[in-house]
Amino acid sequence: MSRVRSIVRGVGSYLPKNVVTNAELAKTVDTSDEWIQQRVGIKERHIAAEGEFTSDLAVAAARAALENAGLTPDDIDLIVVATTTPDYTFPAAATLVQMKLGMHHGFAFDIQAVCSGFVYAVTTADSHIKNGLAKRALVIGAETFTRLLDWTDRTTCVLFGDGAGAMILERAELAEGEPERGIIASALRSDGHHWDKLYVDGGPSSTGTAGHVHMQGPEVFRHAVGKITDVVYATLEQSGHTVADLDWFVPHQANKRIIDGAGAKLGLPPEKVVTTVDIHANTSAASVPLALSVAVADGRIKQGDLVMLEAMGGGFTWGASLIRW
Repeated sequence: MSRVRSIVRGVGSYLPKNVVTNAELAKTVDTSDEWIQQRVGIKERHIAAEGEFTSDLAVAAARAALENAGLTPDDIDLIVVATTTPDYTFPAAATLVQMKLGMHHGFAFDIQAVCSGFVYAVTTADSHIKNGLAKRALVIGAETFTRLLDWTDRTTCVLFGDGAGAMILERAELAEGEPERGIIASALRSDGHHWDKLYVDGGPSSTGTAGHVHMQGPEVFRHAVGKITDVVYATLEQSGHTVADLDWFVPHQANKRIIDGAGAKLGLPPEKVVTTVDIHANTSAASVPLALSVAVADGRIKQGDLVMLEAMGGGFTWGASLIRW
């Protein structure tokens, strides 16, 4: 009996050209390179240019993924964009990506789960593919998150950057006895009781403004490692795999101390953990696909590898997805 799976056909990414180092930030806010690196492990971040919107970043990452997969926009029938910073309140950024790619077919929508958005989007696209609603999905995490920052608040403005990453999933039917491929298992969680630990103080219904990021850093850190490991174990349990089976762990790139703490609690050696927070900072929904793209491009992630994606974000939301590359 065949098994329907969503397999990965390609990945791609895009980073704005403007790179801002910690030293440059220290000229305008009371901080230092040493202070930032000690606390979160960030050295630099990319910031979108004036007039460069989230959909522009998403399209650039999408084109890179399509090229990597050897496909064209005509081959895609679903676009899911994970973002907290859409160009407009509506329409969805995904429909703008659809338009900019020259597509008139298929369907497109956004997912908003903050930093967990890409994992949520991958899981949602996987469900649509397995239910027969789509054959090939373009899944994108894209953010111009720096536009939500108060650049006088040194506790938040040093943490974030802009960027986009994309993955193409394709429906495949695996014959009985054929090796496992694609998305094997996923788990998603949320708990809105923690909303005020990481949030933006604006919105169309409340203030009519975009607002700025506010975060209770110690509280977020306190919850993060436990929630991350919980959802990773839940995903492994579904699949029948163990931590020892993992070739790569690709976590949300928010804070190196959180990444290191989760890896240690899981018992993963550091060389199996993909870390890009130092060069990307926290790009919210874009961080996992950006890290994935780096690890695929440099040859670390190869066909047949078992890869665990994980993210946690405001809400709180958190989730994990296990993929056989």
